[in-house]
Amino acid sequence: MSFLAIDIGNTRLKWAVYDAMHPGARLLAHGAVFIENIDTLAEDEWKDLAAPAAMIGCCVAGDAVRRRVEEQIEELWDFPPVWVVASSQEDEVVNGYDHPSRLGADRWVAMIGARWHLLNAGRPRPALVVMVGTAVTVDALDASGHFLGGLILPGHGIMLRALESGTAGLRVPTGEVRDFPTNTSDALTTGGTFAIAGAIDRMYRNLTARCGEPPSCWLTGGAGWKMAPHLGQEFELVETLIFDGLLHIAQRRAQAKLAR
Repeated sequence: MSFLAIDIGNTRLKWAVYDAMHPGARLLAHGAVFIENIDTLAEDEWKDLAAPAAMIGCCVAGDAVRRRVEEQIEELWDFPPVWVVASSQEDEVVNGYDHPSRLGADRWVAMIGARWHLLNAGRPRPALVVMVGTAVTVDALDASGHFLGGLILPGHGIMLRALESGTAGLRVPTGEVRDFPTNTSDALTTGGTFAIAGAIDRMYRNLTARCGEPPSCWLTGGAGWKMAPHLGQEFELVETLIFDGLLHIAQRRAQAKLAR
């Protein structure tokens, strides 16, 4: 029984088909499209896929984008789309947001994926979950799986566009990260990278002080690999963290349904 997982972010839709409904299942197919191109999924990337038995996904791009994806799923296959939204609790993770339903679904699912990895390895300890994409999120879990809170800050692209629109003469090529930049391109790239790294380091120290031990650190997102070399802490780079969370949620919900 193959299973479709979908992650709709602010810039791209990522999808993957697995041979079973659990984290670690064998990957059968995968792909990604920019949001402006999602109307071609049914006639392009999904056209020749063997029909999955079910689907689960998360979406932060808005209702209109989600509906455009749903229409293509319904056109191709005979199952209802299932979308994860943040709730007060999902399995091992408790949501400490002031208004739990307002937490981004991708952040919620990524934390659930990180918690699954920790428990699967037999290490229930605090966790710092960082997603680097259009925006950057830095979220903290204590050792019991309680979400304590987190940060949202602009990704590299948004930072650069803000500087371009707010200053004169800063339309320059992307530079390199340098310890001591000596040109504007490198200064902009290094400034954005160090700003993100500094926010991550501050949350790392906050979580260590709160829990009395250093957290396990997880890095994901489309630009996670770009940040990895510039972080002061040791991070586990898991590009499939959201898919792992989605598969774990689907598995646990199916098990709960059978147990009723």
